[in-house]
Amino acid sequence: MNKKELGIYIHIPYCKQKCYYCDFISYTNPSLVEQYVRAIIQELEKYDLNNYNVTTVYIGGGTPSYIKSEYVVKILNFIKQKLLKSNNQTKFEDIEITIEVNPGTVDRKKLEDYINCGINRLSIGLQTTNNILLKQIGRIHTYEEFLETYKLAIDVGFKNINVDLMLGLPNQTINDLKNSLNDIIKLNPNHISVYSLIIEEGTKINDMLTKGELKLPSEELERQMYWYVKDKLELNGYNHYEISNFAKKGKESKHNVNCWKQKEYIGIGVAGHSYLDGIRYSNCLKVEEYIENMNDLKDALKEIKNTESKIYEIEEIQSLEDKKKEYMLLGLRMVEGINISEFKEKYVDNPIFLYRKELEKLVNENLIVIDADNIRLTNKGLDFANLVWEEFV
Repeated sequence: MNKKELGIYIHIPYCKQKCYYCDFISYTNPSLVEQYVRAIIQELEKYDLNNYNVTTVYIGGGTPSYIKSEYVVKILNFIKQKLLKSNNQTKFEDIEITIEVNPGTVDRKKLEDYINCGINRLSIGLQTTNNILLKQIGRIHTYEEFLETYKLAIDVGFKNINVDLMLGLPNQTINDLKNSLNDIIKLNPNHISVYSLIIEEGTKINDMLTKGELKLPSEELERQMYWYVKDKLELNGYNHYEISNFAKKGKESKHNVNCWKQKEYIGIGVAGHSYLDGIRYSNCLKVEEYIENMNDLKDALKEIKNTESKIYEIEEIQSLEDKKKEYMLLGLRMVEGINISEFKEKYVDNPIFLYRKELEKLVNENLIVIDADNIRLTNKGLDFANLVWEEFV
């Protein structure tokens, strides 16, 4: 019997310093790390994975590389043993295992520990190669420190590396972006993510913009930057497979693609978000509360099916209609779009008929194109993707 695919996301909420644009749940005071890691293992222990086939593990943050590598090794060794007991059909060494790292928080020993415990994909946060801009957005490292980290990772043996960049940063020019792209393309990573800066309330960068200390590029310039990135990376052999993601052939992030294809995942740790059996649920936001909750947790699957769960916050129990709409919304994040046959195989219905009004409107507005067995965003749709997704909320 083929088991359902499952991804595991592990949240490490500790950072050396909070970036000025960050609104994720993260803490700069690395207290209770040992107890927190023990709680992560307790939560993992309470999931019965016998009916699932784990194919991806993603360790994110925060800054996972900020804590001692022995903790990361401990978590992965536990997952490995649990999967052996659950008769996981994917060999551990074939699972895509990613860890996010930041320059300035990682050294050779940490990287060696990561690769030796089974991590086979690194995601390195850079954002820009301009040191002045890095300082303005609160990054703790320089471009030179990034280069040192990247070269160390290659030397240690990592063959699958993502580099994160950002566009639309305060005071960033198109030339800054061009220089960053040229510098990174020379390094030839397998994967490059390029995110547009989103200003969130309560962040330091929002305060700085309000006070006039920084100035954002115009919306027109930000779009110009996006299309420059797309053209430049595609010309250099990177497949644009999702709004903000580019990869060499076969090196797409499997963990993220599975999420966009509506496959299931569990989010372990503070602020972890999960999607299992049509239920979306999340963990609490405070480390102390999380540790206490995991001490009380008896059975994770029973807990999420209890609508009055004391440990998890149940955010949505999806109806069949909810699932279909979400499949459309998530699928239209990917540049290749939605395969109509796959939708019919999963849900029986034909999405062309089911969402004929929405699709007709989007086609008339030149935001999507329907071509043979495919529904995907047009170039205009890439610029106004939010308008497309709104039709399926």
